[in-house]
Amino acid sequence: MSRFSFVIWGLVLMLIVACSSGSEPVRQFTDTPKKGTITISADESFRPIVDALIQVYESNNDSTKIHVQYKPESECMKDLFNDSIRMVISTVELSDEQLRSVVDSLHLVVKQLPVARDAVAVIVHPSSRDSLLTMGEVKAVLTGTYTKPLTPVLDGLSATSTVRFLLDSVLRGQKVTAKAMGANTSDSVIEYVASHPDAIGFIGVSWIGNKDDAEQLSFLKKVKIVQLESSDKPGRYVLPVQANIYTSRYPMTRNLVYILKEGHRGLGTGFAEFVGGEIGQLIFKRAYLMPGRRSFLIRPAQTKE
Repeated sequence: MSRFSFVIWGLVLMLIVACSSGSEPVRQFTDTPKKGTITISADESFRPIVDALIQVYESNNDSTKIHVQYKPESECMKDLFNDSIRMVISTVELSDEQLRSVVDSLHLVVKQLPVARDAVAVIVHPSSRDSLLTMGEVKAVLTGTYTKPLTPVLDGLSATSTVRFLLDSVLRGQKVTAKAMGANTSDSVIEYVASHPDAIGFIGVSWIGNKDDAEQLSFLKKVKIVQLESSDKPGRYVLPVQANIYTSRYPMTRNLVYILKEGHRGLGTGFAEFVGGEIGQLIFKRAYLMPGRRSFLIRPAQTKE
């Protein structure tokens, strides 16, 4: 074979290999479940618990770094199609059809899992006498038809998980009153309610439910948590504590869900397994949310006065 022919066959062989390998370059990943750096997106409503989960995971795996971007829930959903975001944490649980659509669009393995149950807490100024409300009264507050001139304060007027829950599960098609106020963050809601006796705030319970957290204890000194009428016993009022969240006696509960999109067994997978595993579930429990991947028994108990 001449030198010229050898070169031609070499070029043909290279072309065949290039064509058979596909038009897209093979992505190289340097992270593993115990090493590397990734970015995730999380609903701002859950910043305290997500911060706690990441802190413990990184301390147990010192070669990892998880950057988190806190956003309104609608922005988190857009991040499903952002290549630089490995995981989204919010209250959205995709239908099977939506999940298939995401998988087809990304050409990646996409997994979702409810990992905890959360509640929307209602807070008022410490001087407020509106500490017991029915769901009808909550709806009246949000629509501006309540008997007292209370100003609803939300963590934004659109796009957040709390606002979406109130629109979908409480108002069911009715509009929020024009006098409702939107704060940039959940802690801003707390600060506003603490300084305005006529305000009533709606936030995720993870911001005020953990009595072992110094910052949340300081919040609880500034505001009062409203008891809502139990969903199973009319006339009985309950707080958004774990037992009432678990049984859904507290009427405003929602799931906390992660959606993982990762084409290899990387840091996102490691963090997801941690969140749904024993330590992650214990962190939810200690934060006074209801762990979603463990079974519990509720036993009656009596206390001696």
